[in-house]
Amino acid sequence: MNRFSHPSRARERFLEAILQSAIEYAIIAVDLEGLVTTWNEGARRIFGWEDPEIIGRPVAVIFTENDREAGAPQREMTAALTDGHGDDERWHVRKDGSLFWASGQMMALRSDDGELEGFLKILRDRTEQRENEERQRVLMHELSHRIKNTLAVVQAIISQSFRSASRMVEAEQSISARINAYANAHDILLQKNWLSATMDTIVEATATNLGLEPDRIEASGPDVHLNPQAALSFSLVLHELVTNATKYGALSVDTGSVRIEWSVLRNAGDDRFHLLWQERGGPVVERPKKKGFGSRLVRASLAAFGDVSLDYAPTGIAIRFDASLQKLQAKGCSGSQP
Repeated sequence: MNRFSHPSRARERFLEAILQSAIEYAIIAVDLEGLVTTWNEGARRIFGWEDPEIIGRPVAVIFTENDREAGAPQREMTAALTDGHGDDERWHVRKDGSLFWASGQMMALRSDDGELEGFLKILRDRTEQRENEERQRVLMHELSHRIKNTLAVVQAIISQSFRSASRMVEAEQSISARINAYANAHDILLQKNWLSATMDTIVEATATNLGLEPDRIEASGPDVHLNPQAALSFSLVLHELVTNATKYGALSVDTGSVRIEWSVLRNAGDDRFHLLWQERGGPVVERPKKKGFGSRLVRASLAAFGDVSLDYAPTGIAIRFDASLQKLQAKGCSGSQP
């Protein structure tokens, strides 16, 4: 260990004990040429180099190549001389080549008569703290994105419900039911940490929320997980279809029923998801003279992910949907709002 002054042996041992016990901090002394002269236990634990491996080597080895080329070690030394300390918050390099985020300072070391003898660099591994802060930023960004999407959907529901309703009470009922369906879809996603929801869960929740008997809807298909945006879209679409079938379609009479069937066709590089909504046993179907909010919602929500077709057959409405399974499951996929 290089000595920069000549304290008593007792004081020297005392300072050495403090230096080596600070295992959470890397404490590194360098000479005027930037070569390491002191390497404490904390530095060994954080960086991985033993004393014989690092003493006499340039302190620049603990900096990344980009920072070395940019002159970061020299800037820290200059700041230590001109400002009293050189702040350090950057990526550093361990012996095995891995990187970690550290913060600390570099200070000038002077003798008793004020002569510059070297520099002292103290830093601490802050990788975990930085990662936590980054996760927090990502979560806040995601929360903001979801809130904006939710408000956009609610705004569209309110606007279109008023536009399509003939009476205020009808608009209020439609708005309440649609927002309730959207809220229930959020609850399903929250149970899975907002990662996904299965198709059968969405169908079951829709039927339950609207108070349908189990035998009125026949649902079948494989276990398919949908990303949050797709799950929300399907929840709104199925709510709209079931509501319409209950008022005007197959579910408006005791003899009617609905079949919901989905399947996955395995293709190399592009698995396809197919869904069929088929009403039967209800009143004779007539093609509507104009598109209402329900049909626009169905088309807009599903068209964001794939191809959708509506068939107003006299025997019952049939809706077919085809999409890339990857698009329905991909993380971060954002379909358009109704």
